[in-house]
Amino acid sequence: MIAKRVIFEGRVQGVGFRYTVKNLARGFDVCGGVRNLPDGNVELKVMGEPDEVASFIREIIVESPLAHNIRNHYTEIIPALENHAGFRIER
Repeated sequence: MIAKRVIFEGRVQGVGFRYTVKNLARGFDVCGGVRNLPDGNVELKVMGEPDEVASFIREIIVESPLAHNIRNHYTEIIPALENHAGFRIER
């Protein structure tokens, strides 16, 4: 298992980005959450098998209907997510 944090920059708030990410997560064996940040960016925390996590992130930044809204993204490995079952939109 691996956990990653991804920050998405661009026009990612107010366009249904979090809901799109949550819907995409249904197609992958991952858990975690996505939330808006005060600076206008969106934070994703995701955990799963390395291939699943990589495929999920690739789906968001390349294949999703909102991929063109992403100007930049930054990814880092983080400690395992505690108390996460499923995928949710966080506040």
